[in-house]
Amino acid sequence: MGPMCTGVGVMGRRHVLSDEVWRELRDQGVTRRFPERSVMLRQGAPGTHLLALTSGLAKVVCREPSGAKTWLAFRGPGDLLGEVSVFNGTSRTADVVALTPCVAVVLDAQRFVRFVEERGLVIQLMRQALARMRESDLYRGELQSLPLVVRLARTLLRLAVLTDRGTEGNSVRLTGLNQEEVAQAIGVTRNAVISGLRQLRAVGLVETARRVIVIKDVKALECWAAAD
Repeated sequence: MGPMCTGVGVMGRRHVLSDEVWRELRDQGVTRRFPERSVMLRQGAPGTHLLALTSGLAKVVCREPSGAKTWLAFRGPGDLLGEVSVFNGTSRTADVVALTPCVAVVLDAQRFVRFVEERGLVIQLMRQALARMRESDLYRGELQSLPLVVRLARTLLRLAVLTDRGTEGNSVRLTGLNQEEVAQAIGVTRNAVISGLRQLRAVGLVETARRVIVIKDVKALECWAAAD
């Protein structure tokens, strides 16, 4: 018997740019395709450009001097990647890696800044970038106090919001993820993720294959995510 649902739903992402401005922004650059597992933006590189992600799923990770990698966020269609280093004029503080084949528009830094200045969007975009960073920190902190299966359910639902592919009715197909990456995202071991997925499979909420997780019932998974 699963937990009682308390009405927590999957919330859409917030966007500062209107659909019209987003289309105009995409016209400012050149479309590029990134293969699965390729590095889209590299930590330490200068912020000479940024990316407007139009399809696919990416992860943001920070490489520590020790060689360890810290998961920071997932990103999906409609997200800007690398805008913080462009605004600050600093080198990139993290890698952005394509989890699935991605398509993005490459935007020259100076041209992008001129575009958003002309439309009075600089402050809004900077605030959004900072808000996303705080949101990621709060999200990770919030997860630490929750049971494993709840952490896992919330992370899968977060990915369901980001993905633009494989959605059919009340189910969502997530591709490109391995269990180690899910473990990093929720701050547990790979074995813990295997155990959590086993629980969700047992009640018919997910199906799994190599680098594929199918959420079979989004609404039911929301109920599990609402538990604490």
